Amino acid sequence: MRVGIIDIGSNTVRLLVASRGERGVVAVREERAASGLARDIERTGAISKGKLRDAVELARSLGQVAAEEGADRLQVLVAAPGRQAENGDELLAALAAAGTGAHVHALSAEEEGRFAFAGAVAALPCPPASIAVCDVGGGSTQLVFGTPLEGPVWFRSLDIGSRRLAQRCFAHDPPRPDEVAAAEAEVEHCFTGLAPPLPRAALATGGTARALRRLVGRTLSARALAQARKRLAGRSSLELAASYGLEPWRAETLAAGAIALAETQRRLGVPLVVARAGLREGAALELLDQAAAEAA
Repeated sequence: MRVGIIDIGSNTVRLLVASRGERGVVAVREERAASGLARDIERTGAISKGKLRDAVELARSLGQVAAEEGADRLQVLVAAPGRQAENGDELLAALAAAGTGAHVHALSAEEEGRFAFAGAVAALPCPPASIAVCDVGGGSTQLVFGTPLEGPVWFRSLDIGSRRLAQRCFAHDPPRPDEVAAAEAEVEHCFTGLAPPLPRAALATGGTARALRRLVGRTLSARALAQARKRLAGRSSLELAASYGLEPWRAETLAAGAIALAETQRRLGVPLVVARAGLREGAALELLDQAAAEAA
């Protein structure tokens, strides 16, 4: 059986078509496109009519791709934009009326973290006794702690993401030292009072983590993250995009995302390993489980 997950995020709209594998799910098809929803939300509090239309058209197009790939079930998940935009309900209604045949669901922050944890941990060949999963998105950051047997047992959502932080603190490209310092202070403020359980290991999901892997490799230790931030300093988004094969919109927010990941790593006390799977894979697993239960 194949299922499709369309993930409407702050920076991107992504599709995963997958079937069940030995560990987690096996991707049959993956697609993505920039959404830019976080830009509107941070600037005005709402999603513009144009961006609404773009998101719906992307969902409709990706729904057709999922059908072509033989997806038996399709789900549209709306992440932070559904929670943060003043007109999030309008986005949900437009997606429901898009004619994709998909169930449209607005993810709570806790659901977003739970799916990221499930997808990331299921892909591990030998999960450790305790593990943390962090997902730095464009508009929010989810931090989850749990075990392979119990699943998530501790969760926090922070109202900060790479795009949101960049728009709040960066007025120049590349950001000036005082703007970087302001972003660091903003992240530290968001993390005030946060004391996560200390895990044996930690995984990082999301576009920022995947982009940083291109700079310093898959293991984001304190040293590696410091090295990444040094490489990012003083370089424009166009330079970064050309040097590391990044989309310009991703390069624009990478310095901000690296600050959030560095603080997350410091709080957890272990290196962050860039996960091979995350939210979409976790959601696909649940959809496959639901289908199997209904067929039993």
